[in-house]
Amino acid sequence: MYPTLFTLFGVPIQSYGVSKALAAVVAIFLLGREFRRLGWDPNVATNVVVATTVGGFAGAKVYYLAEHADSLTLHDFGGSGFTWYGGFLAGLAMFVMMARRHGLPLGQLAGAAAVPMSVAYGIGRLGCLLAGDGTYGTPTDLPWGMAFPHGMVPTAVPVHPTPLYEAVAAFAIAGVLWSVRRRWRPAAVIGSYAVLTGAARLLVEFVRVNDEVVLGLTQPQLWSIALMIAGAVLLSRPKWTSGRRVDQAGVVAGPEESRG
Repeated sequence: MYPTLFTLFGVPIQSYGVSKALAAVVAIFLLGREFRRLGWDPNVATNVVVATTVGGFAGAKVYYLAEHADSLTLHDFGGSGFTWYGGFLAGLAMFVMMARRHGLPLGQLAGAAAVPMSVAYGIGRLGCLLAGDGTYGTPTDLPWGMAFPHGMVPTAVPVHPTPLYEAVAAFAIAGVLWSVRRRWRPAAVIGSYAVLTGAARLLVEFVRVNDEVVLGLTQPQLWSIALMIAGAVLLSRPKWTSGRRVDQAGVVAGPEESRG
C-alpha cells in the first residue's frame, strides 16, 4: 500500500489526505452539475460541499475521541482516527443548516446530493485502502485477501479489503441513483440512497474488525439499521415518492417528460 504517495519539497503527501480532497472536488463538480440542471447557483454547491465536509470531519473526530475517552493518547489527536457515523450525523446537521441558509428546499437538495455523496464516499474509501489505515477486515484466505505490511496500521496477514468492498458498493449505488435521478422524486432518490448505503455497511461489518455491542451487532451496524429504517420510511410514503415531479422550471412533468 501507499500511505505516502510522494514527497513535495520535503513534505510527504499522504494518500489519505489526497483522497479526501479529491472526494470533495469531485462532489463539488457533480453537485454543481445538479445545481445547474435545477436552475440553482452552482457556486452554492461549493459552499454546501465544503461546509458539510468540514463539519463531517469535525464530527467524526469528536465522536472518535468520545468513544476512546478512557484510553486517549496524543496519537489519537492526529490526522487519523475518525468515526464514520459521527461524521454522518455532523455532516447531516451542517447540510440542513446550509439548505436553510441558502433557502434551498431540503428534500430536493438531498435528492440532488445523493449521487455526489456516494461517489465521494467511494473515493474516500479508496484512500483508506491505499493508506492501510486499519479499517480493513478479518483475516481471510480468499484470493482477493490483501496484506498491509507498510500501511499506517500494518498487518502481514491477508485480510478482507473492506475499504475496497465499500468503495465498489458506493460506486454501484451512485450508478443506480444516477440512472433514475431524473425520473424519481427526490424523496425516492434519497430514501433509496439511505437503504442501499445502510445495507452495504451493515453487510461489510460482518467481516470488519469492530466490537459487538448489542445482539451481536457492532455500533456501525446499529447506525446502518437506523439509516435503512429512515430510508424505508421515506420510500413508504407514496405522496413523497410517487406521481409526477416538478422540473427546475416549475413545470409539472409526466413520466415521459421527466426522463433524460
